[in-house]
Amino acid sequence: MKQYLIDFFKYNDWANRKLLEAIKKMPDKEEAFKLFSHFIYSLQKWMNRITKKVDDTSLTWMGPEFPLSDLEKLWTENVNEWIKYLEKIDETDLENEIVFQPSDRNKKYKAKLRDIALQLNYHSVHHRAQILRIIRQQGQTPPATDYILTVLKEL
Repeated sequence: MKQYLIDFFKYNDWANRKLLEAIKKMPDKEEAFKLFSHFIYSLQKWMNRITKKVDDTSLTWMGPEFPLSDLEKLWTENVNEWIKYLEKIDETDLENEIVFQPSDRNKKYKAKLRDIALQLNYHSVHHRAQILRIIRQQGQTPPATDYILTVLKEL
């Protein structure tokens, strides 16, 4: 499972970098910036729930959009933090339960580390599809970001 999660983050990194290149060419980038920034905020918030470096309420899911000039750098820093974190832990650590309390609720929750990592990646696929739709709506050709393109081998 550990290697699967690392590979999944690497796939999402590849796909989101292709997406970012397409976003740069869009006539109206606002909604795409908002969603791509959300990718970054989500990586940050869930990592903080694991490391507890800062008060969880100080981090947001949907903050102000990052400027285009910062998106690639911030994406790289945050996705690499997740990949490095997964690379250094043991397989059994994926079963650790992360306890957190959302700022808008009075209850605490817990989720296994592996489920958090899966959520981040599935959520990225979900929002990437939304951005691809926006690209099409603006008359652009979206990049091919299908997983299979990263594993196909020519004979």
